[in-house]
Amino acid sequence: MFEAAISGLTQVFAFPTFFIMIIGMLIGLAIGIIPGLGGQVTLALLLPTIYGMDPATALAFLLGAHAIVPTGGSITAILFNVPGTGQNVATTLDGFPLTKQGQGGKALGAALGASAIGGVIGAIFLMAIIPIMRPLAFALSAPEFFMLSLLGISFIASIGGGDVVKNLIAGGVGLLITFIGMDSGTGVPRYTFGQLYLWEGIKLIPAVIGLFAFAEMLALAVKGGSLVEVQVQRLPALKDVIIGVWQVFRKFWLMVQTALIGTLIGAVPGMGGDVANVFCYGFASKRSKQPETFGKGNIEGVISAEAANNGKEGGALIPTLGFAVPGSAGMAILLGAFYLLGLQPGPLMLKEKLDLVFLLAWTLAIANLIGGGICVLFSSWLARASFVRGSLLVPLILVLGMLGAFSATGHVGDLFVAFIFGLLGYGMMHFGYSRVTMLLGLVLGKVAEKNLTISLNAYGYSFWLRPISLILLAIIIVGIAYPLFRKAHRRGDQTR
Repeated sequence: MFEAAISGLTQVFAFPTFFIMIIGMLIGLAIGIIPGLGGQVTLALLLPTIYGMDPATALAFLLGAHAIVPTGGSITAILFNVPGTGQNVATTLDGFPLTKQGQGGKALGAALGASAIGGVIGAIFLMAIIPIMRPLAFALSAPEFFMLSLLGISFIASIGGGDVVKNLIAGGVGLLITFIGMDSGTGVPRYTFGQLYLWEGIKLIPAVIGLFAFAEMLALAVKGGSLVEVQVQRLPALKDVIIGVWQVFRKFWLMVQTALIGTLIGAVPGMGGDVANVFCYGFASKRSKQPETFGKGNIEGVISAEAANNGKEGGALIPTLGFAVPGSAGMAILLGAFYLLGLQPGPLMLKEKLDLVFLLAWTLAIANLIGGGICVLFSSWLARASFVRGSLLVPLILVLGMLGAFSATGHVGDLFVAFIFGLLGYGMMHFGYSRVTMLLGLVLGKVAEKNLTISLNAYGYSFWLRPISLILLAIIIVGIAYPLFRKAHRRGDQTR
């Protein structure tokens, strides 16, 4: 085991593997900053380039690019309230309010520091847990996955700020939108209105771009001015970013906890890691001494969300490497890369190619550290973008968003989806409905429907009586009822 770990580390730093990994990281960082593109898009675009590479170089290249995407996405999430990827949604909840308060540099430093260290923690967890992970991964089945999907929506609805009922309505609408397309159980088209484009359902990438990028730019165009709403004496400087990094060490235990939780969520096959930041944001708000400040500019919200984002990648690799079950959409593409390279993930790989397994873990750790360092050095310049006039910023973000939306499938319908969701997102902002909860409904809807169908076929209507399902159901009920009870209690106190 120790020899394989040393061999994997040596291969990462060998030429040209290390040089090509750096190139992959820079590509991943650039794609992460572009609204709407994500790790799976990065891997899909880079997959054809690995032909002719040896397995170590190809895997370091792909994973280096994939690992750094959420770090780049946090920059636009904090500065523009436009998550670079769906994984950065929770980062906007406190990151953007900090930017509007003139603390964009501090928020960036906290996000980058938490991302880097969280990625290292996920890599360490990957190294430590592989031999014993398989029983845990297979302990969950369709009923538990269905309950986890509902838990994710109810969780963000209860802690996402604003009216809990409105948040739940938004999440329910997100679930209903996922009914568009082919029925996963019968293969019958639903709500497609005769349009072949809708047979595959609403694409997530243009929907995310519309809900956040287009809606935010529309609001900025109506408001005018720049993103920063307060007067500041100076632009965020490198020392502001370093202060933000220091906040990560001041909240080190929170960062470790949320990185580990994100790793565990990423390790659940089928769920992926897209909602890890949401769960961990909720965890941080529940344990905070000042939960009422979440959503208004609490640095703990930024740290918890970004530590989970990068920590989850180590978790997502565990089922992918251990038994060829992808832990996320990005890992599904990486699984295809294994087959292209003539590798067979699973117990055989853990036995005969253990050095490559450790190479992936080392790549994850090194890419996060170097990528975080690069972003810290240049983040003071990136933070200046928050002061750009709306008349210059709006067309730039809209063009980047259109490119990101169109790149999803290359279909002009993606642009229509992005614009429709942009108008919807702007309306939700105006009337106080949670776009985050709707997005979570869109992300988890297909997962929930598929696992509900499997559960009903396998266990009938008693599927929820399984022990873990009952525990998750109890958490869902408490998570929804507690905020409602607290709100009713406050109203009672005010009427006295």
